[in-house]
Amino acid sequence: MLRSRSARPVPNERARAAVFVGVLGVAVLPGALALAAYSAWVDLTETAPAVPIALVLGILAVLLARSARRRSDISLGRIGGRRAACVGSVLGGLGIYLACMCGLAVAFFGVLLLFQ
Repeated sequence: MLRSRSARPVPNERARAAVFVGVLGVAVLPGALALAAYSAWVDLTETAPAVPIALVLGILAVLLARSARRRSDISLGRIGGRRAACVGSVLGGLGIYLACMCGLAVAFFGVLLLFQ
């Protein structure tokens, strides 16, 4: 009697990378703000480079998640990671949103300092 093994889905490394990069993209801005709040050497204006870093990481997470979902669809589900790709996409979108809001806040703060 022959038995068929149930095939385990192959891990989707792009989905895992999307989640990791998405978490980094979301964590960069609060980390920079915490550094400015609790450090005597770093000022709030010096944390401005964290905004484009978060934006790039968010976009990269969304692209990786899209690629992971496409790879899962092409393999007809044999390559797993569809849920992880969805989480990575949401985290990437949140990173993009936070970067845009912080960018607007930094720009508004710069305008306030300009006209002070």
